[in-house]
Amino acid sequence: MSEISDEKLAFAARSGDKAAEEQLLQRYKNSVRGAARSYFLEGGETEDLVQEGMIGLYNAITDFREGGMSFKNFAYLCINRRIMSAVKSASRKKHIPLNDYVPLFDADGQGLLSPYDPESAVISGEEKEEFLALLRRELSPAEYKSLSLYMEGLTIAEIAAKEGKSEKSCENAVQRAKRKIANVLQKQ
Repeated sequence: MSEISDEKLAFAARSGDKAAEEQLLQRYKNSVRGAARSYFLEGGETEDLVQEGMIGLYNAITDFREGGMSFKNFAYLCINRRIMSAVKSASRKKHIPLNDYVPLFDADGQGLLSPYDPESAVISGEEKEEFLALLRRELSPAEYKSLSLYMEGLTIAEIAAKEGKSEKSCENAVQRAKRKIANVLQKQ
């Protein structure tokens, strides 16, 4: 198979020939590694970019069409675009709240404390109290109540029913509270 052209291997791979697909992946894996080394992934490693590049190579194999550029050029284009897309996504800061998320409570509503670690229990309890004090200090009573119920797992509709207010009013209170707390936490 080493003497078969990349284009013929790509067509064979698209037709379901796993050996042809594997041959192309092997031929280009060093190119993927080289491309990945020239980028930096915030919060990741080069191997993460290599994986992204391999996905780009696989996409090149499945998407290659005759009559355009050579498979080699098409593969390099797909590999680099996939890697650049991963780098851009990582640098966007869009998912920082999700990536840095630390839950206050477990699924049972209990604190995330081990019953065998009293030191952690005391520290975590103090941190929770400090956080709740921060909420009380920064939020209006309506915002605090709505956000507290929301953090307990109630839906906006349930909060509205419990508080005797409209869903719109409760939704607005929760959103205002989230914004205020995000701003305060960002300044710290």
